[in-house]
Amino acid sequence: MKAWWLKKAAAVVAMTVVTILALGGVVMVLWNAVVPDVSGAPPLTYWQGVALLLLTQILLRGVGRWRAYQHPSSRDQWKHKFEEKLASMAPEERERFKAEWDRRCGCGSEHKAESQKQE
Repeated sequence: MKAWWLKKAAAVVAMTVVTILALGGVVMVLWNAVVPDVSGAPPLTYWQGVALLLLTQILLRGVGRWRAYQHPSSRDQWKHKFEEKLASMAPEERERFKAEWDRRCGCGSEHKAESQKQE
């Protein structure tokens, strides 16, 4: 079982690298076709195209968000599943869960009420 995951991870990494390198070439070709004629900027080399692609990714989308735009319905599905889980809990379980949530993150309504009392 472990070997299967390693092969899958290696394939994902390889496809990511190939995609970045291919898109770097596309960036280089498009830049060299348009920008030097329009603005007089110098043409890009292949590696400058790859670097420009990575730089725009980091500046515009952030480092950890390489996935394509996530449709809002996927967030709604997660929220719906969470609400179903809470609804299926017994009242005692739900109160224990809320208490644990408040204890861990300190952002629950009970924590806010306590902080207002202290002021």
